[in-house]
Amino acid sequence: MKKYNLPYINQQTDTVILANGNFPANPLALSILKNCEYLVCCDGATNNLTKSGIDKVPDAIVGDCDSLSEENRRRFDGIIHRIPEQETNDLAKAVHFCVQHGRKRITILGATGKREDHTIANISLLCEYMDSAEVEMVTDYGVFVGTGSGSLFESYAGQQVSLFCIDSCTVTSHNLTYPIENRVFTNWWQATLNESTGNEFQIDTDGRMIIYRAF
Repeated sequence: MKKYNLPYINQQTDTVILANGNFPANPLALSILKNCEYLVCCDGATNNLTKSGIDKVPDAIVGDCDSLSEENRRRFDGIIHRIPEQETNDLAKAVHFCVQHGRKRITILGATGKREDHTIANISLLCEYMDSAEVEMVTDYGVFVGTGSGSLFESYAGQQVSLFCIDSCTVTSHNLTYPIENRVFTNWWQATLNESTGNEFQIDTDGRMIIYRAF
């Protein structure tokens, strides 16, 4: 059974994708950005990074490049990977780029905020990546991961937890304040706003789900 640990300050992360939502402000998220081994920016996120004052430059810039400034287009010309097709968004393009280059342990930052439709799409895409990579999305407020089977989640007593069913699937929980037993959820809101009772909880499911743990 797979276990999903919580991110922590000074975590040495293999690969970070910085998306073009709200730039990270939480100290934990900023620590992950500063300490990653390899950084991929969705094209417009490069503008946010260069304005942030953080001493970090991308190793690759991926996207359709419609929001990359002319200055950064010239500055980073040698690491830009333009993918013009419009069937996927820039975040999905960046994840596929990483997987194609053998980088399959990925933390996504900056994927929420600004336009709500982008936020919803970016979160739901976590379930599309499960078969090809280990991907987590860290925000200023918590962490999202996708799962499709029985899984353990590192936690702590009182941590706020929400479950989102992408598929209509059967769910059973262990160590949550409001127990779930062989329940089928048909809408995203139905399994939200729960709480962990200890240092880990377990979710058993036969379909794709997104698990959120608040900081």
